[in-house]
This record gives sequence, structure tokens and C-alpha cells, in this order.
Amino acid sequence: MDEIELRIPLPSQTSATFVDNANTPSNQSINPLNSTGSRESNQELEGSTSRSVNASELSLPPVDGGFGAWSFLAAAFFVEAIVWGFPDAYGVFLNSYLQDPRYASQKSATSLLPLIGTVSSGIIYCSAPIINPIAARYPHHRRKSMWLGAALCSGTLIGASYATQISQLIILQGVLYALGGSLLYLPCISYMTEWFVVRRGMANGILFAGTSIGGLTIPLVLPLLTEKYGLSATLRIVGIAMGILLFPLLPFIRGRLPQTRVQIQGPVPRGAPGLRTWIRQKLFWILLAMNTLQGSAYFVPIVYLPTFAHELSVSASKAAITVALLNASSLIGRLSMGYLSDSVNPWMLALSIFASTSAASFILWGILSHTFSGLLAFGIVYGTVAGGWTCLWTGFVRPLAKDDLVMSTALYGYLLLSRGVGNLISTPISATLYAQGGAHNTTTGMVGSEGRLGFDVGDGRFGKMIVYVGTSFAVAAGIAAVGWIVTVREVRRG
Repeated sequence: MDEIELRIPLPSQTSATFVDNANTPSNQSINPLNSTGSRESNQELEGSTSRSVNASELSLPPVDGGFGAWSFLAAAFFVEAIVWGFPDAYGVFLNSYLQDPRYASQKSATSLLPLIGTVSSGIIYCSAPIINPIAARYPHHRRKSMWLGAALCSGTLIGASYATQISQLIILQGVLYALGGSLLYLPCISYMTEWFVVRRGMANGILFAGTSIGGLTIPLVLPLLTEKYGLSATLRIVGIAMGILLFPLLPFIRGRLPQTRVQIQGPVPRGAPGLRTWIRQKLFWILLAMNTLQGSAYFVPIVYLPTFAHELSVSASKAAITVALLNASSLIGRLSMGYLSDSVNPWMLALSIFASTSAASFILWGILSHTFSGLLAFGIVYGTVAGGWTCLWTGFVRPLAKDDLVMSTALYGYLLLSRGVGNLISTPISATLYAQGGAHNTTTGMVGSEGRLGFDVGDGRFGKMIVYVGTSFAVAAGIAAVGWIVTVREVRRG
């Protein structure tokens, strides 16, 4: 919701009129294109609304600071940690599922089981262009959706604990959990634009760093629970704990601006011109291509590192440390990129991120990860350099949206969608590469021989996967270089 639209009533010919909820019945619907008499009553309503909003404006909490802003950011940080930490820790569950005869013996288990985590995170990403417009049209329902989302996240994990088929796990732990996560998480993004303006890049860095904290703690806890109680009981414990942690946070996640209860009649015109403007810009499509490619590669190590570690003959607890360290080190990348995105060219930062990640994938994962210490080094470096990507989004959005809150939220939605598409296609690709791997050892040419490279671990099953990740980031670096050149030329033109 645009702050300007809340402070200044729009002319009667526009398609939306925003009013303070204290002066409007809860279910009132305003159509500004009524008869002359209705226009006069609308003008009277706008006059009283203007006085009400001006009075409310004086009592609005400050932006970029104060109890309201910081309490919101703290609560949103923990929601981020819980909602995203669980899918980011799915690699631990995948390793356990593949070792469990109940699931590993089912048809196409090696292809279907990796889908659960990807479907979970992918749907949350892809749902943004659907949920955000609905939230913009009915903003007073955003907090209700968060309570429903929290209940779904908790309930679906409890339900998944009783699943006996992989298809049931995909529906419960994958699809329905993602639906709950979308209803819970996406309002946090829309509220962020109300609470933070000048410090928005820093605030986004803090918010997205919640994923790192969740991705650190959850993988360390899951192996302890599964070893002691088993998979089913662990899912029930996690589901109950999630509800206990989430519900007390929700009262602090609220908007800064007055909420409207007016239903908007007809399309909102401000979004459409913005979208048409983006479509005509080369940088918009370059950004989407780069973002989709990043999403298609980034999640592969997060899913498969525990399985890779298992091939090094380490325990399940040690295998979980790989993804825990990856997620923890991404905290450094997210905070640093969030801070730098407020002042440094984001295309230059993107180029450095992707080039460094490509080199780390080939050298640290492909060559040095034949030992557990080498694999840990890869996880730390990968999380640090690749984990900060989403915190650069603020730097890309700002010149396109021109500080328009509606357009900013919409553009974030398209970035989430494109990254979600990349996330969804990454699992079929990586699962196919994993199944095709192991035909020969890249060092000796013999099946099952012990090589001295990370490419050779697990009889070479991960070799093609490593090449895919490294190459994808190299191509993304090339796209970022093109975007940087385009921005430099546009600056020189004036």
C-alpha cells in the first residue's frame, strides 16, 4: 500500500479510495464512478478522511527506528528463521529418508524425495505474484493470513509425521507447508517497506539473515532428534515447537500505516504502468535471467551436502554440520551485501558474488572436498559468497521502482517468482545428474575406486552436479557483467 495514497485521498476518478478504518464500516465497498450525487458524497467523505488521516499522520510511529520498527524487524527475523530454516535444512531430512527402508524402497525414491524441500521453498517463492496483489487489495486481511499460515506450517509437519508414502510427504511437508509459509512470510515483506526507507537495505539484510540462523540451528538439532526418537516423532516435535515459537511473534508483525477496510473496485492503475515500464527495460529482463539462473544452482549444495558427506563415511550429526555451517556463513554474506547494497553498484556486487561462487564450486567442492575438512571449507566459503544474493535485491529494485511502495512490493514478487522457478527446476536437474553420475571415476576411470578429488566422491555420482553448479554461476557472472555494462552506458548518456 502506498504511503502517499494513505496520506492524500485520491481524486474521485481514480479506481481506489483509501480511508481510515475508524470512519469506514468494516465491509464498506466504495465505487468512485457513481452518479453526480454519489461523487458529492464521496467528496465529503474524502474531506473528512483527509482530516482524519492528517490527525493520524501526527501519531504515526517513526520510520527507520523506534520501538515499532525494531520490534517488527526482530519478530520478522525469527519468522524468517523458522519458515525458511526448515526447507534450508531439508538436506538433513533427505539423508535420513534415503537411509530409511520405508521410503528408500519405494519407486523413484531418489528422484522424488529431493523434491520435498525444493517444492517447499519453491512454492513460497512462486506464490508472491499471487498473494501480494491480493494483500494489496485487501490489506486488512494480511495479519489474518499470518495466523492461518502459522497454523498450517505447524499442522502440516505434524500431519507429515503420519505419512507412509512419499507422495504424502510431498503434499504435506512440501506443498501445504509452503502454502502456510507463503501466507506467513510474504506480509513481512510488504510491512518492511512501511517501516524502513533510508535503512531498507540494512533492514533487508537483517531480515534475510534470519534464514542463516534457522539454517544453522535446525540442522544441528534434527540429527539429535532423529537418532533418539526417529523420523516420525521428530516431525511431530518440530511441528509443535514451530507453533509454540511462531504464535507469540505475530502480534509484533504489523504495519506502520493505518489499515484500510475499503474493498478496491476495479483494477489498481498504478501497478500496470509500472509493469509495462519494467518490461520495456533491458535491465529488468537481465535481472530476471540472472536471478532465475542463480536459483537453479544455489539450492543444489544445500540439498545434497549431507548426502555427499555421508559418502565420506561420517556420522549423520557430522553430515548435518556441512549444511549448518553453509547456512551460518551465509549470515556474513547477507549482512554485508545488505549494507553494501545501499551505496555500491549492485551489478558489480553480483558479478563478484557469482564469479567467486563459481570458483569455489570447481576448486573447493570439485577438487578439495574428498576430505571432510575440505567439504566444510567449501560450505563456509559457498555460504559466505553465495548466500548474500537476495540482500542485493534492494539495490536492483530502487532504480526501477523509484521508491514507489506498491511497485517495490510487486517487483520483489517477480524476483521471488523467478528465483522460485529456478529453485523448482534445480531438483529434477540435480536428481538426474546424481542418477547419471558414477558411471566412471573421473580420476582413474574405474567404478568404485577411491579418487583424490571431490569429483570422485561416491563413485563420481556428484561430478556432473558439481560441474552444473559451477557452470551456472559462471554464466550468471557473465549476465551480471552485461548488466553492469548497460548501467554504465545509461549513466554516461545522462
